[in-house]
Amino acid sequence: MTTQLIGLFGIAGLVLLTFLRVPLGAAMGLTGLIGYAAIDGWEKAFIVFGDTPYTLSQYAFSVLPLFIFMGSIATRAGMSQELFVAANAIFAGRRGALPMATIGACAGFAAISGSSVATAATFSQIAVPEMRRYGYDERLATGSVAAGGTLGILIPPSVIMVIYALAAEESVPALFAAGMVPGLLLTLLFVAVVWVIARLRPEWAPAGARMPWRERLVAATAMWKLIVLFGLAVGGIYTGWFSPTEAAGVASFAALVIAAASPRFGWSEFFDCLADTLRTTAMLMFIIAGAWIFAYFVVQTRLPTALIQLIEAMALAPWAVIVMILAFYILLGCVLESVAIILVTVPVFLPIILALGYDPVWYGVLMVVVVEVGLITPPVGLNIFVIRAQLEDIELGTIFRGIGPFLIADAVLILLLMLFPGLALWLPGLLFP
Repeated sequence: MTTQLIGLFGIAGLVLLTFLRVPLGAAMGLTGLIGYAAIDGWEKAFIVFGDTPYTLSQYAFSVLPLFIFMGSIATRAGMSQELFVAANAIFAGRRGALPMATIGACAGFAAISGSSVATAATFSQIAVPEMRRYGYDERLATGSVAAGGTLGILIPPSVIMVIYALAAEESVPALFAAGMVPGLLLTLLFVAVVWVIARLRPEWAPAGARMPWRERLVAATAMWKLIVLFGLAVGGIYTGWFSPTEAAGVASFAALVIAAASPRFGWSEFFDCLADTLRTTAMLMFIIAGAWIFAYFVVQTRLPTALIQLIEAMALAPWAVIVMILAFYILLGCVLESVAIILVTVPVFLPIILALGYDPVWYGVLMVVVVEVGLITPPVGLNIFVIRAQLEDIELGTIFRGIGPFLIADAVLILLLMLFPGLALWLPGLLFP
């Protein structure tokens, strides 16, 4: 049996274990161990299996729990509610103001939480009840929250961007910079979708009361916390003041100081934040360890090299290969969650992307956007199920129908990134020449 065939059997086995609900880290680790042993013997396989967890002690990995801790503090200190009020003041008086405010607040909260699931869970409790109270259609209300939640893995600081950077051995600051412009552009596209829906279906989006500009400005000042944390976490990296880990530590400490002044944040919330951070970090580290074992196995199979040779033999245009890979990602997004998709596919597809001459930073942004689509498409649609868990009286089908128009915005952004790679590469090139 050839090593490539062993690699294909290994991938099939991983998919089977995933469908059987075996924890992802265990599934990837077990597949990688058995596959590596089939190629190079059990002795070498166990050496790799035993050494891999120690690699997680690298200094670079400390950025993950720090950003997770910052996002947890922001959630429990009520910063999301303040962002929603500020965004609502900015859009006040427009038809569809509340969904627009929800998307704007999700974008802001994404910049301090770095998590799509946390963003969707938070605003399903804050924004959807408000929209229902003012007579908004449930499809538009839930669709805007589900779509806005996906901004959490694109706008920096993004935990998923960090994971891709570690898996692909790329620069975290460069990836943060690359995600900025596409993230803001996608936010504007989502707002445009709400504007179009409000014009075509005015009964879905009643017009709200207008607000004097002075009151809007006063309400918008609540965004100062976001500006401070974003400036420390991302601005500190771009200016060269901090490394990514230092920036995460400084921003986490600043979030803790700001939260301590809030009456909603006490010792109980602080210990809850620590517990959330420990649980989430342990889960991610377990998955990353399993993914690295699986990646060693994939390298041994030489499967990426075989795929490159197959593509060269087929004489496909580079853009056609990218389209095929993106279509595969969308299919994966229907059955796997974002961390799994990145860690499983990077060892296989990144060598192909490099062989075709594409920039790995651009590819990382494009991949994250496509993974976002998986968060809001059936049958998994993790953000959809998060919202459904918070709002049990809303039918799952209602949420899926509401997300449909926002998928058009995702498709537009993917097309723009393919036609104009500079959307992702301009800012990194400017900041890190």
